[in-house]
Amino acid sequence: MNLKDVPKLKHSNSNNFFLLCGPCAIESEEMAMRIAEKVVTITNKLEIPYVFKGSFKKANRSRIDSFTGIGDEKALKILQKVSDTFDIPTVTDIHEISDANLAASYVDVLQIPAFLVRQTDLVVAAAKTGKVVNLKKGQFMSPESMKHAVQKVKDAGNNNVWITDRGTMFGYQDMIVDFRGIPTMRGFAPTVLDVTHSLQQPNQSTGVTGGRPDMIETIARAGIVNKVDGLFIETHFDPANAKSDGANMLHLDNLEKLLTNLVAIRKVIRTL
Repeated sequence: MNLKDVPKLKHSNSNNFFLLCGPCAIESEEMAMRIAEKVVTITNKLEIPYVFKGSFKKANRSRIDSFTGIGDEKALKILQKVSDTFDIPTVTDIHEISDANLAASYVDVLQIPAFLVRQTDLVVAAAKTGKVVNLKKGQFMSPESMKHAVQKVKDAGNNNVWITDRGTMFGYQDMIVDFRGIPTMRGFAPTVLDVTHSLQQPNQSTGVTGGRPDMIETIARAGIVNKVDGLFIETHFDPANAKSDGANMLHLDNLEKLLTNLVAIRKVIRTL
């Protein structure tokens, strides 16, 4: 697909990678607007095509007392306000077939979580909304197998599909990115590297996922060198107190320097 097909996506002619970035989950209107404003300022400066990311609910939690959201429609309306205020596209996860049409009324890109990417009915429901569908590669799946998930979207009449690699399980409590998969998946659809989820340390005995945010720049640089089309980065102005996935998020204050470095690397890579 052509990035120009994504509504409100600016700088699509910049030859930069595109960016899906925002908090793990929508916690409040104030937090979403604060993060969006900062990222929009940075991406406009660097001419990076930008999609604001925020989950309207979190259904795949380890513990029953984990934060799952502030209410579906309340969170979706916040995503719509972000889009309207900053004139940018937005992306959110869906977990059930009924979520597809609901979320499609508010956002521009529907994301299928990695755990659910083999759920045919869910993928097809997302595709039939006509929105861009971002397929997270399952931690348990090979890059080659993602061609079947992409084909489900296309067979449903929707060619607007991306793949996002979020790492592969390495033992019980770690993830690893196999960069050999990037060119493979780029043969099926535009491919995004989910930097922050690739650094998760899941299945902790506490029921709260850990992470390695100190490795964010290392993984992101490697992604750019290996010519990913886009990057996915979760960020927060207070990761230690974020209600979801704070352990692997990038502090918002560190985003501009990271993106500046990545844009410079991308410029060099394009000449090779």
